[in-house]
Amino acid sequence: MAQVEATTERIVAADAETVFDALADYKDTRAKLLPGHFSEYQVREGGDGEGTLVHWKLQATSKRVRDCLLEVAEPTDGRLVEKDRNSSMVTTWTVTPAGEGRSRVVVTTVWNGAGGIGGFFERTFAPKGLARIYDEVLANLATEVEK
Repeated sequence: MAQVEATTERIVAADAETVFDALADYKDTRAKLLPGHFSEYQVREGGDGEGTLVHWKLQATSKRVRDCLLEVAEPTDGRLVEKDRNSSMVTTWTVTPAGEGRSRVVVTTVWNGAGGIGGFFERTFAPKGLARIYDEVLANLATEVEK
């Protein structure tokens, strides 16, 4: 199995602390940021960053739905890591200052891909599809924090 990785980023017109706080707010803000690819959103423990346990279903394609149960950690300032208990998927959100009143948000998701021909197609197409989904999340984040 080869590791598959999808990364996308965006400059947001808000300071890094505001952006990070919005991303880490699973109780209120995060659900507002998720596009239609996400369903059954539920905070099961916590709700603010480290120690949060959150559930959702991610429909990456018309046929592919992932049931995700994510443990949230904050290993360093400006970084959220969501580890899926149901798979090898790990999503890391990194927020850094990018000039006066601006932030760079990078989201990277990695997982162990399938082998064989299915794995070839997964490694070829899944990163682009997931990056498009997270582009929507980042656009929604920008709309939320740039008010």
